[in-house]
Amino acid sequence: MIKKDKRYIYTLAFAYSLLIIIIVSLPAFFYITVEKKSYLQTQRQHLLHYAYGVEKTIYDFSRTKEHVFTFPRSLFYDAYLYDAKGKLLFSTSSHKHRLQEFMKPLKNLIYAKVILNANRLHAKYLVITQLFSYKEIYLRAVIAALLIGAIVFFMTLFFIKISLRPLEKVNRYLNTFFNDAMHELKTPLGVMQLNLELLRAQKETKTLRRLFSSMQSMILIYDDIEYHIKHDHVEYRSENMDMSYFVLERAEVFEDLAKAKNISIVKEIEEDIYFEINRIELQRIIDNTLSNAIKYSPRDTKINVVLRKKDAKIVLSVRDEGVGIKDTQSIFERYHREDTIQGGFGIGLSIVKHICEKYNILIKVSTKKGKGSTFSYIFVNNSA
Repeated sequence: MIKKDKRYIYTLAFAYSLLIIIIVSLPAFFYITVEKKSYLQTQRQHLLHYAYGVEKTIYDFSRTKEHVFTFPRSLFYDAYLYDAKGKLLFSTSSHKHRLQEFMKPLKNLIYAKVILNANRLHAKYLVITQLFSYKEIYLRAVIAALLIGAIVFFMTLFFIKISLRPLEKVNRYLNTFFNDAMHELKTPLGVMQLNLELLRAQKETKTLRRLFSSMQSMILIYDDIEYHIKHDHVEYRSENMDMSYFVLERAEVFEDLAKAKNISIVKEIEEDIYFEINRIELQRIIDNTLSNAIKYSPRDTKINVVLRKKDAKIVLSVRDEGVGIKDTQSIFERYHREDTIQGGFGIGLSIVKHICEKYNILIKVSTKKGKGSTFSYIFVNNSA
């Protein structure tokens, strides 16, 4: 399985997990709301229970003849004693709250206020406070959501992989078939090309020219399919290519295809232009662009092939006088064909886009209906 397919599976599993979490989030919201109310009520009950314990300790002290009262201490609660006028008599906290503050809800604080009976401390009000937040509730909710998401993610991933096993098996068979088929086709194509070249050398005829043009088209399709099959697991190493010579050579190869439609290829190529790129990948860019220019151009027109260098940039442009392009974005999608009547597999420009992305080559397409199109490739020359 190729890396792109694996990314798709992981993305699908993640999206499905996220969808499940979103669906579960609505009932989870109501659950958290109820849980918050229950949690608050429970904490208040604990607070009241502690307050009543402190109240009992004060009354017990009042019934004795002891001179020193030991106020109960707690790590969780703070206590305040006030007289009948609201004056603070005692506090276990460094923060001194006034009695009036406990007449309304306080932020991040819950409290219990008890009115005391007569006692030896002369205290009228006992207030017990506790710092309070819903962090525990939210933390539990987040952990539960992550746990559910992880379970759904791995289960989805597992079932997707199980369901794709038959397809992977078929894919392996198809890859083996295509590799064997491509290997078997290469030899007869080479023999046919060689013999046609020998025949043309002896006597040039219109029939031989058409046969050779058809052979060149078959070789182009073969090279595209071969690259399409191999590019994921074959390393194409770069070399310092003489682009001037190579573009000229490829343009001359396509002149036979162009002659079949009485199309002339005009070459404007500057000399001594070099770029670090793999030979096969550069050929795929040039061949596919020239092939499409010839395919979609009417008879008795011309194609301009321009290669020039400006500063650190190299610009290769191919301009035709064809029918124009309806959608300049979708033509680079795999299996897209601008005109189904012209035939083809629709992978040529997809391969071109892949190679250009690999080498950070900028593609520009300008077109005018009925007037033609121009494909420009801008190379940043690192060896300049």
